[in-house]
Amino acid sequence: MALFIGLGNPGSKYENTRHNIGFRVIDKLLSDLGARDISKASFQGELFKYSNHYFLKPTTFMNLSGKSVLAVKQFYKIDMEDIIVIHDDIDLPFGALRFKRGGGHGGHNGLKSIDGVIGKEYIRVRVGVGKPEHKSQVADYVLHDFSKEEEKYIDRLISHTAEACMKLTVETLTEVKSKFSLKSLDGVVG
Repeated sequence: MALFIGLGNPGSKYENTRHNIGFRVIDKLLSDLGARDISKASFQGELFKYSNHYFLKPTTFMNLSGKSVLAVKQFYKIDMEDIIVIHDDIDLPFGALRFKRGGGHGGHNGLKSIDGVIGKEYIRVRVGVGKPEHKSQVADYVLHDFSKEEEKYIDRLISHTAEACMKLTVETLTEVKSKFSLKSLDGVVG
C-alpha cells in the first residue's frame, strides 16, 4: 500500500504553474492507471484509488496541505513509510529529480504543513523547477507557469517521475534513486 500525495494549488489559475508539478504527476498516474475517485469532503482533497494505492491532491491550497494528508492517513491507517509526497523544488535545476526520506522543508509551505501534522519521515519526490535570480522573487516564480521552452520537456519529465513513483511500491528507495534520479534536463532529453 502507498499513499501518493501531489502538492499544488486548486483551480485553473494555478494548473500549469511550477508549484503544481505534484498535481501534474498525480494526474499522469491517474490517467495511466485508470484509478477511481473515492473523494469525501472530510479528506479536503481529491482522492483516488487503484489496486491498494491511494493518490491525493489536497484542495486546501499549498500552505494547508497537511490537513488533507492527515485526514487520509488517519482514515486509511497508512503508515509513515508508505507516504510519498511529490513536490516542486527550487533548489534543484529544472528537469532534475531526486528522492529522499525525511529532511527539512526548505521553505516549501506544503512540506512545512505536512511536517507539522504527521512528521518528516515520509518519502519526498523532489522535482526540480529551477530558481529565480533573487530570493524575493520565489513566491512569484513558483506561482507562474513554466516557460515555453520548459513546457517542451515537461511531459517527459512528468512521465519519468510517474514511472519512478510506481517503482517505489516494488523496489527500495535506494534502487529507485539509482535508476531514476536526474541531475538536470539532460536525463529527460537525452
